[in-house]
Amino acid sequence: MDLPTFSPADLLSSETLSGQHVRFSFGNTYARLPEQFYVRLNPTPVAEPRLVKVNVELAKKLKLNPDDLRSREGVAILAGNRVAEGAEPLAQVYAGHQFGSFVPQLGDGRTNLLGEVVGSDGMRYDVQLKGSGRTPFSRGGDGRAALGPVLREYIVSEAMAALGVPTTRALAAVTTGERVLRDIALPGAVLTRVAASHLRVGTFQYFAARGDVDNLRVLANYALARHYCEAEHTERPYHALLQGVIARQAKLIAQWMLLGFVHGVMNTDNTSISGETIDYGPCAFLEAYDPAKVFSSIDRGGRYAFDNQPHAAVWNLARLAEAMLPLLALETRSEEGAIAVANESLAAFEPQFKTARSAGLRGKLGLLTEREGDETLAEDLLQGMEDNEADFTLTFRRLCDAAAENKDDTGVRELFADPTAYDRWAVGWRRRLEAEGGDRQARAAAMRGVNPVIIPRNHLVGEALRAASERQDFQPFEDLLEAVSRPFEERAGLERYAMPARPEELVHATFCGT
Repeated sequence: MDLPTFSPADLLSSETLSGQHVRFSFGNTYARLPEQFYVRLNPTPVAEPRLVKVNVELAKKLKLNPDDLRSREGVAILAGNRVAEGAEPLAQVYAGHQFGSFVPQLGDGRTNLLGEVVGSDGMRYDVQLKGSGRTPFSRGGDGRAALGPVLREYIVSEAMAALGVPTTRALAAVTTGERVLRDIALPGAVLTRVAASHLRVGTFQYFAARGDVDNLRVLANYALARHYCEAEHTERPYHALLQGVIARQAKLIAQWMLLGFVHGVMNTDNTSISGETIDYGPCAFLEAYDPAKVFSSIDRGGRYAFDNQPHAAVWNLARLAEAMLPLLALETRSEEGAIAVANESLAAFEPQFKTARSAGLRGKLGLLTEREGDETLAEDLLQGMEDNEADFTLTFRRLCDAAAENKDDTGVRELFADPTAYDRWAVGWRRRLEAEGGDRQARAAAMRGVNPVIIPRNHLVGEALRAASERQDFQPFEDLLEAVSRPFEERAGLERYAMPARPEELVHATFCGT
């Protein structure tokens, strides 16, 4: 399929304004790829940009001056009104399966990749504006973002980073002084998003669907060089690339499951080659443990329900393997060999996922060694939590106190509709702890390092978004962001951020920003 036509007036001009003080030190390796990978164009300027937040810690990691980003020139760049010196703005093209249906061309419908910077850790990061206006891939959309979804992504992505989960991150958020029309008119905003890259399973699908093996190979080589350099010079680098993506996704989904995170829209265009969590739309965290829980208003069939996420991930990875078959065939010298290699690689997902999840559950339960029966012990707890509507996060957090103080289970018991269900399970747990031995306080401290006390609870996120969107009050957003930035610490004055929603506060549905 040919790229849609787009007005030349909206494409990159040689007369682009430069930021006068802000220096990003952009590199642009993606912009050096063939022209079939993207369309060059500028962000669309907005009426009245105003800064909401600059992520100081992340800015410093990217070797940027936070004060420069807060300046008039900095805010203009973050809003898309100016193009920073050295940036080469572009919209990436990709395809994807959306709820199981293949769309041969999607692409960045409301984002601009400004370029890449090398952080203080020596890693390369994309800097992208989200909500920056129409592109050739907008498919009739306005290319804009509402303030609420921008702040949701800011809060949740930063919470995930603090929880130790690979994720895109938020560098800044600005309001636009314009309204965007969804069901109603809403204040507009632009998010500056940072990622290891924005390569997706759908990027591979785009070229595979066109039979463009040459550019499929270019893409795979780029992914190897950027994310899997240790595999770049192996005997079968494309096989190693597929294995690497599968391994990272298996670990990532295990981390989601260990935190009660529901992504909500695990399409192949939302599955990152780098192994990061990307595209926070109708995402949410479990409160009462329910493995069948669905939050996304558009997921009517439960395709991406909490417990379905590992199955969705391996389905997406199978689509990646399909897209890579021509490259695998080059290495194995036959289609049959390519299929065998792909199936062998995909078969590794389940044991890798189970190993990561089992190790994580042992840590959450305070089990320092692996013994027979540990998996049953963990699954029995989860079953009891489901039957008794126990809060996922608080159950594991209060087990830390129960492990520290022998027989003091009061805090955990009260989370269960039938506390005796917990009592019956705890007998086996305490027997297992006693058999292992060790210092109780040290064990509890280790448990507190993996069991957060604070997550971005859905009702609190909603409260912050409403205050910002309806009253231009950003204090609830600031307070929640501060709370989730140190999720494993119990801090005086932040108790409400650790508490589940009251019945009238429960969030039953979340919505995609488009």
